[in-house]
Formats: sequence, structure tokens, C-alpha cells
Amino acid sequence: MSRPELARRQAELLHALLADGPVPPGFDASRLRVEANVLRRKHGRVLAYQRPELAETLGDRFGPLFAEFTAFRPKRDTERSGAYADEFATWLIGGGHLPKPKRGLRDRLRRR
Repeated sequence: MSRPELARRQAELLHALLADGPVPPGFDASRLRVEANVLRRKHGRVLAYQRPELAETLGDRFGPLFAEFTAFRPKRDTERSGAYADEFATWLIGGGHLPKPKRGLRDRLRRR
């Protein structure tokens, strides 16, 4: 297999795993969905580590809300985790799951 072909196939796989893209030929759809869910939970743990104030404030609601967010807006393969975390926080605020932040947090989110 040529390098360009391998790169294309890898991109298809990442798109399927991270962005709910179509299942590439040769992959089992049910197994791919299991792996995609594992990756989303991992992203949730990374996000909770990066933004502990979100996880702490949401408590038991963090996991279900993050799952809802990722179903609506999966992480892109080229996206930095910090930017994704900021978008999650904005989504939480917009959905009324968190109160509007004080000016300091709002400014910090804009700078990122």
C-alpha cells in the first residue's frame, strides 16, 4: 500500500472514530462504535483534568452532559483539547447547565 493510500485510509478511520464519519471498508461497524465511545470517554477524562472546575461544578451531570455534547459536536482530529474544552464550557453555559461566568472566566475563554 502506498503512503498516500495509507494516509487516506488513516484519515477515514479517524473521521469515523472522532467525528461520526462513515465506517471505512474492512472495519466492523459495531466494534468501531465501541472504540469511538471509548475515545469519547477518554476525551471526557482529559477535559475534566484540564478544566477541573467544570467537572467539580457539574458533579454527576458531567458524564451525561459531555456525552450529549459529543453527540452534537464530536471532536475533530485536528482540534486541540483545550479549544474543545472551551467549546464545551460555552455549550454548557448556552444550554443553561452552568451560570454565565464572571468577567474573568469569560475573558479567559475568549483569549484561548
